[in-house]
Amino acid sequence: MAPMLLLYLHGFNSSPKSVKAQQMADYLECNHPEITIEIPNLSPYPQQAWLQIAAIVARYPAHQLGVVGSSLGGYYATKVHQAFNCPAVIINPAVKPYELLVDFLGENKNPYTENTFSLTEQHIDELRALDCPALVHPETIWVLLQTDDEVLDYRQATAKYNAAKLTVEQGGDHAFIGFERYLSDILTFLAFK
Repeated sequence: MAPMLLLYLHGFNSSPKSVKAQQMADYLECNHPEITIEIPNLSPYPQQAWLQIAAIVARYPAHQLGVVGSSLGGYYATKVHQAFNCPAVIINPAVKPYELLVDFLGENKNPYTENTFSLTEQHIDELRALDCPALVHPETIWVLLQTDDEVLDYRQATAKYNAAKLTVEQGGDHAFIGFERYLSDILTFLAFK
């Protein structure tokens, strides 16, 4: 069996230290140390973030790839799924971040890293360029949604990913309460066990 790489992609203004990223890493370390996990500290600039992601995938040419992404990371994970033909699990994904992030044009500060960055219209265009309007192999995408997401309208995701596996929980929030309940099933879906 090929070695396995799980790529975890965090959301906008988040970091590898996010709760879900750490839950995933800790679960693999304790239960599946044979699975390599990469949790890049993604650039706030979309084209740079995509180059980071592609460079990581290129470092593991012999590995079976699976991707997990949350929020904006879910948007990127959809692109990874399309570009590298791998299964994806996405949590409360940003479906149209190029509309959402217009509200963040100008200077921002990442609460995890304390780094400041400035978003411009060019970055919105870069996001739009990474969109995947038509999904190829949606049956290899699993979308985890909670209806009380205070940042994103979950109905956008149910519309876009209607041919994918959908799990819609009433209540919750954008961080996806109880993510740890799904860690084992995520590995099964990614064909890692």
